[in-house]
Amino acid sequence: MGPPSACAGGGPGLFLAHPLGGPAATPQEKHDLTQQLHRTGVSSRSSTFTGLSAFPLTPLVDDQVDEGAFAGLVGRLARAGVDSITVLGSTGSYAYLTGRERARVARLAVEHAGATPVIVGVGALRTSHVLACVEDAEAAGAAGLLLAPMSYQPLTDDEVFELFRTVTEHFSLPVVVYDNPGTTHFTFSLDLYARIAALPGIASIKIPGVPTDPVAARAHVAAIRAAVPETVTIGVSGDALGAAGLLAGCDVWYSVIAGTLPAPPLRITRAAQRGDAAEALAESRRLAPLWDLFAEFGGSLRVTAAIAEEVGLVRAPSLPLPILGLDREQRARVVEVIEKLRLPDG
Repeated sequence: MGPPSACAGGGPGLFLAHPLGGPAATPQEKHDLTQQLHRTGVSSRSSTFTGLSAFPLTPLVDDQVDEGAFAGLVGRLARAGVDSITVLGSTGSYAYLTGRERARVARLAVEHAGATPVIVGVGALRTSHVLACVEDAEAAGAAGLLLAPMSYQPLTDDEVFELFRTVTEHFSLPVVVYDNPGTTHFTFSLDLYARIAALPGIASIKIPGVPTDPVAARAHVAAIRAAVPETVTIGVSGDALGAAGLLAGCDVWYSVIAGTLPAPPLRITRAAQRGDAAEALAESRRLAPLWDLFAEFGGSLRVTAAIAEEVGLVRAPSLPLPILGLDREQRARVVEVIEKLRLPDG
């Protein structure tokens, strides 16, 4: 087995299947094909990266991936009718898993998602490890890739651009640009969005929320929209701002809580899609106690894991050590909110 941060693939260039069948495509052939996709706008790409994308946990038990529980989470999301399932994001603890574990999770996700598209996180510290993860995702049958610029040493804009250029040069799977400064400590500029979005194969940009003021939110999304090709969708993250982002013009909500409790985010998304701003905002306001817990307890991961554990979707403790999860008093607060909001079905 390779180092923990590497994926299980054999290295770049070993799984470069021709996108139209037949012999392996050269990087130039892949570049030419995805340039054509950018120019023409492929409907399957845009539909995969719109609506609601749910980010499930990767539960662990005894320091091993709980494959049964994970498969159950994915199958539940597919039955709920989410538009896509994104595994091995931050909620999926990708940075804590070995390459073999990540490859197995990708295969399980595709196997249990049915017809629902699966996007697979492929971030890693080294470019060669990213390429190996992409191979594994492609072999598993992923519909797309989620790529974050992971780092230990701070990265420059040019280094991040080269990471995305290398991936899109060697592979034809569409890529979601994962802008998550809270975990990567890298901040994308509008100019860098534009440079990366111009690469062939870039399908979507996952932005870290929008301003709370509706006018400012619309202006923020419009500025990004003007900087990127029309085939690139814009996705909001930060669940408390999901409704606001969709109403401001985002195409997709990349949602943490949807990976565990898909019903409320689906109601928000469908309301926003049909132009019912009042309903979308009302449902988001109803969930304010949950958003408050995310803010109070250092983000969404520990709260989401506690919810999944409390409602019996996964066994406790489900997070990878050294993450301890919430303490007894904090979990009691989570239970109180679950009961108040009548979750998971409310």
